[in-house]
Amino acid sequence: MNDLEREIEESRARLDQTIDRIQDRLSVPSIVDEMLGTARRSAPLSDLYDAALDTVRKNPVPVLLIAAGVGWLMRRAVTDGNRRATARSAEDVAVLNTGAARVYDPDKPTRRPDAGLAEETQI
Repeated sequence: MNDLEREIEESRARLDQTIDRIQDRLSVPSIVDEMLGTARRSAPLSDLYDAALDTVRKNPVPVLLIAAGVGWLMRRAVTDGNRRATARSAEDVAVLNTGAARVYDPDKPTRRPDAGLAEETQI
């Protein structure tokens, strides 16, 4: 009975070690390092790549802020492109009583609808 318990404990210890190694390999830093290592080995400019990677490791916060800014800029470009496409289709369909198409543009200042009427009645 004692031998059986010892074998079970050894099996559990080996299983715990295996699980720990798997978790280490599947962690985000490990996966990123593995991907970067593969790219480094296949990159023709590996010295430049190593220098850039070293800079990223030394300055993670500025790199994160730059990446967030670039992501926001790309999202904004895609959103504006979709808005323009929607505006073109809205010009074809939505025509107000004045005969002009009305499309919302967040970059332009908004005007109250009754402000245009007040100007027209003063003339």
